[in-house]
Amino acid sequence: MNGKHMRKPLAFFLAAVLIIGSLAGCGGSSAPAPASPQSAPAVDASKAQQSINAAQEQAQASADFDWQKFSGSTIKVSFVQHAASDSVISKIPEFEALTGIKVEQSVTPEANYFDKLSTSLSSRSGDPDVFMSGAYQLWDYSTAGYIEDLNNYLSNPEMITADYDFDDLVPSAVAALQWDGVPGHPVGNGPQLGLPLMFEIYTLAYNTRAFEQAGISGPPATYDELLEVCDKLQNWNGSGSYPLAMRGARDWGTIHPGYMSTFANFGAKDFAIENGDGSTNLAVENGKLVSQLNSPESVKMNEYFVELIKRGGSPSWSKYTWYECAADLGAGKAAMMIDADAVTIQQNWPGASQEAGNIAWAPIPVVNKGDVTTSNYWTWSLAMNNSSKNKDAAWYFLLYFTGKDFCMASSIEGNNLDPVRTSVWESDGFKEKLKDQPGYIEAYNQTIGQTTILFTPQPYFFETTTEWAATLQDMIAGQYSSVQEAMDTLKAKMDRTVEDIVIN
Repeated sequence: MNGKHMRKPLAFFLAAVLIIGSLAGCGGSSAPAPASPQSAPAVDASKAQQSINAAQEQAQASADFDWQKFSGSTIKVSFVQHAASDSVISKIPEFEALTGIKVEQSVTPEANYFDKLSTSLSSRSGDPDVFMSGAYQLWDYSTAGYIEDLNNYLSNPEMITADYDFDDLVPSAVAALQWDGVPGHPVGNGPQLGLPLMFEIYTLAYNTRAFEQAGISGPPATYDELLEVCDKLQNWNGSGSYPLAMRGARDWGTIHPGYMSTFANFGAKDFAIENGDGSTNLAVENGKLVSQLNSPESVKMNEYFVELIKRGGSPSWSKYTWYECAADLGAGKAAMMIDADAVTIQQNWPGASQEAGNIAWAPIPVVNKGDVTTSNYWTWSLAMNNSSKNKDAAWYFLLYFTGKDFCMASSIEGNNLDPVRTSVWESDGFKEKLKDQPGYIEAYNQTIGQTTILFTPQPYFFETTTEWAATLQDMIAGQYSSVQEAMDTLKAKMDRTVEDIVIN
């Protein structure tokens, strides 16, 4: 969900490789990791799902499945320190008893996790066998040949259970982890690089006590209303309190949550052009991918964002990650927060924070009333190391910890939100758990249909988004004469960064 700038496992990708129709794909479960990025057959998502459904029809039910088939194996699993990993770790003894597979785990704070993981994967030693990852990191890892395509197992009736119910996984969460490795191609097709463990959509969390105190009848529906609400909530809880918490740190984590969702709601694109019918084309000049961050839509959005931070943001906005934002929401410093729903809810459990019980949720505002809100995506997933020497046992781990029973338990007994299965969202147990979280399920239902990864996949994602965050800081600090100048400068920098990406 956040994390510092991740060092790419491959510092640069050769332009000649990028011209190839599809980059690194993973072979069968026993195939060794390729020595360098290489082309692979395209995987059509709809055909892959048909193969998975066919495999489930031929497979045995969980009660009859041979869970002990790889008993005696040992696998190593790398986790980020997170509520999602806590829920998995708590159930590992049950997995070991069921399968006879021993699990050795490591847990690393997110600030250091991806650097450590990248080093391990690049060694091609097979350690770890399974690891947590976000979708953006999987773009790097897959093109480097580090990722096993999980379709190899999902479509094998001997390796899946009849009641796994792949269709029950939230479709957009699954699609966020599919990519064909071709720069510029959207997610949703290609190898299944991981399976979702939890995800986040971006919503507006607000303090109902603050709103009542200020005479505000309800959450703002439009961005203009959001500014008006910010004006009413200045110093709402005494000196040092402020209206709206949003990320502002000088790294890529600032761009992908509330900022990118707002960017899209203004109709802006990073490396794409929207057609009159609502479809998009890649922005290409002379066969090269080019940034669209100086478009009229982007400039308008960024002009708004500067005003929003000046009228509503924390005086320390430029230092804020999601940790500081959430802490301020829970402590009664921030009256609102636009960020991950799964982050803000952790402040509202009984006893979790000073303002617990006072937080409610609504969709992110839109430009005009009647518009449908859009959200970017973050998905924590479980992925398999293509160099693993214990792939079958590693697959059993993924099968178990993305299955229905675990997902239900981790979300209802634990706090693994947002659940990745529709059956959990629709269950009485989950609704009972969230009965005192006003608007949470409603905001999810209004947003999930328009939630996807809004960035154009490309191998310099972390470089370009970190530069984007730096420009955002400098622009708000007044280091440019205008937003247009800032965006023109940023576009030029981005174009230089991606200049070796050739689009055919």
